[in-house]
Amino acid sequence: MKKKIGILFPHIHENATEDEKDVLVQVKAISKAIRKLGFNPVPVNFDLNMEAVAIALRKLKPAFVFNLVEAVNGCGSLIHLAPSLLDHLRIPYTGSGTEAMFITSNKLVGKVFLEANGIATPKAYTLSSLKKEVPAKGEYIVKSVWEHASIGMSQESVFKAKRASEIISRLEKAEKRMKGECFCEEYIDGREFNAAILGGSDGPEVLPPAEILFVNYPSGKPKIVDYRAKWAPDSFEYLNTDRYYDFGPEDKMIIKSIEATAIKCWNLLALKGYARVDFRVDESGKPWVLEINANPCLSPDGGFAVASALVGLDFSMIVKRIIDDI
Repeated sequence: MKKKIGILFPHIHENATEDEKDVLVQVKAISKAIRKLGFNPVPVNFDLNMEAVAIALRKLKPAFVFNLVEAVNGCGSLIHLAPSLLDHLRIPYTGSGTEAMFITSNKLVGKVFLEANGIATPKAYTLSSLKKEVPAKGEYIVKSVWEHASIGMSQESVFKAKRASEIISRLEKAEKRMKGECFCEEYIDGREFNAAILGGSDGPEVLPPAEILFVNYPSGKPKIVDYRAKWAPDSFEYLNTDRYYDFGPEDKMIIKSIEATAIKCWNLLALKGYARVDFRVDESGKPWVLEINANPCLSPDGGFAVASALVGLDFSMIVKRIIDDI
């Protein structure tokens, strides 16, 4: 009899947004890969009724769980509840553990760890810190503390400010709009990269880094991967952002630095299975870590799969490597 594998994913309501529905594509693709590997995948919904989830998992008795929970009830701040429950039930699972998931999902906490270990990350400000700190005049970008996948981010997120009161005003408006805690960080006006990392029995491997090219962006339009660039297929932003992997010798040191920093982030936070580190590179060639995603998108047409294919890994091989790192 084939071993049962639980595919844990968040409950998707009927009015779900595109970023929320993407997990269903991942469930289908990973279930197919797991069957190919000789297991019997069984989808399991995760929501705030964790007693019911626990009962379902105990009844299933899976050999392990493939954790695809990216948010709970639409809230990224609850992402760590899934690995925490699995720890409590003593069920092995893919991906990073509870502590790493919490640290990386809260961008401000993640920045504290990065700064304490000498990893460059843009200076951040919150409504609370602005009562004590006086930011320099410059350009900033507003982000959600907890939400990933560019949720809440738009072209209007980038702004110039001369004084703290202007930043405070932006943050207050953003928190009302996004109904959650926000922060702003110094905007790095440069190139954007990301580096996918894949675990396995032989340790982590940095896959070929990707640069995001902002094609046909007019002068003055912020070159950022905002929500429209990720999730609105008919938008200018989506149609004019391309991944680029073919770097020349002039970028050798930048790519080398990105790869080394990605591994440092992996080891620092004890990541497992798979992850992605997002960067901006300033005009001097210095990489700055924007954030670490401990469970990035695993859709077959996503950046992680594309980078894996460049080193000869098909989708089933990706899934096997993630399982091998449990």
